[in-house]
Amino acid sequence: MAEQKLTKEQMEAKAAQPGIDAMKLHPFYQGKVEVVPRCIVRDFSDFAIWYTPGVAKPCLDIRDNPEKVFEHTNKSNFVAVISDGTRVLGLGDIGPEAGMPVMEGKALLFKYLGGVDAFPICLDEKDPEKIIEICLALQPTFGGFNLEDFSQPKCFHILDTLREKAHIPVWHDDQQGTAAIIFAGLYNSVKFVNKVLDKVKIVLVGAGAANIRAAHVMHKGGVPWENIVLVDSKGTLHKGRTELQDGFKEKWELCQLTNGDNVVGDIETAMRGADVVIAASRPGPGVIKPAWVSQMAKDSIVMPCANPVPEIWPWEAKEAGARIVATGRSDFPNQVNNSLGFPGIFRGTLDVMATTITDEMCIAAAIELAKVAEDKGLREDYIIPSMDEWEVYPREAVAVGLKAIEQGVARKKYSRDELMKIAEAKIRHAREETALLMKEGFIKPAPKE
Repeated sequence: MAEQKLTKEQMEAKAAQPGIDAMKLHPFYQGKVEVVPRCIVRDFSDFAIWYTPGVAKPCLDIRDNPEKVFEHTNKSNFVAVISDGTRVLGLGDIGPEAGMPVMEGKALLFKYLGGVDAFPICLDEKDPEKIIEICLALQPTFGGFNLEDFSQPKCFHILDTLREKAHIPVWHDDQQGTAAIIFAGLYNSVKFVNKVLDKVKIVLVGAGAANIRAAHVMHKGGVPWENIVLVDSKGTLHKGRTELQDGFKEKWELCQLTNGDNVVGDIETAMRGADVVIAASRPGPGVIKPAWVSQMAKDSIVMPCANPVPEIWPWEAKEAGARIVATGRSDFPNQVNNSLGFPGIFRGTLDVMATTITDEMCIAAAIELAKVAEDKGLREDYIIPSMDEWEVYPREAVAVGLKAIEQGVARKKYSRDELMKIAEAKIRHAREETALLMKEGFIKPAPKE
């Protein structure tokens, strides 16, 4: 039986429903993550092992052999989700407290999808140098940092400095995470419409952290610089944008590298004749007009990724002639969302105890993510897997771990089979633990309507 097509009003109502449900369930649960023991507590005498006096022995062992911290503690699976709340989702500078629901949600996804123990850390500090200082001071506790929702341009400086100075992997999900998933969606979309990655013309609407890093990842993945055009709030990036020379080095660099045809103009001008448009700008709808999609090349690909509302509604883009449409939302087909990337990428990074997360590791994850969908058969409404396809995460983890070993940034070396067993075991543990807590009532059932 064919699926009934929803009306525009029904689709808009569907898009609004997650927010309605969120306002009911957030106060009901009062948080999304908590700390639970992972060691046995047979009786109270066990606390002499886990705490004083017994704990002194592993403490002294770590003092004498610092690397033993990974053996005696869970440091290698601890990730800090760090934010100052200055650019939360599409909501802007709403502050660290208001950012907590997002960081808790991130920690939940880390655990359930990747088996990673993540902690939300929202900082009441906006000075980038002090944020860097705080992060460096937190290193003894964590196996990695996930930077989240920092405003630009300081997000670039914070990431670059921490990647240089920290001795644990540092990742900015709004940069590397978004870029990796965008590349996976692009990789399969181009393949599906029978075009070639190094020939397509790509327009990136928005020249913030996500699209700037996406441009670099696309180039490393095979897209020539001259085939990429970025558009910010003032228009296309091109060599004549000299006002960026002093104030925004990342944009100015792309002015020199991209836009081989020297397109000068607005979003509409840039999109004319383009094969692909990827938007990571401000929430819509209306940022991208249907008429502009109509002027794109045949079999066009449109990815409006803003949250919570995409720059153009997917049904509007399809009606305007787009062949493939993807958004950042889980309630529409083809979700191009970071949740498909960071849990598996961190799983692989932590399992080999990598010292950093390189662009090549991100590309390896993106290509493996794309292959999961290709293995099942690509369709217009399935160019990238969904979050409920659990095999995505161990497969990404293996790809990332192997690339880290190949690049010489892994402290531990495993075979492909060994990495798969490690990742599957940790992810299964997280999912089965959650299922058991729900079954036994330790996680309360959601209230009925």
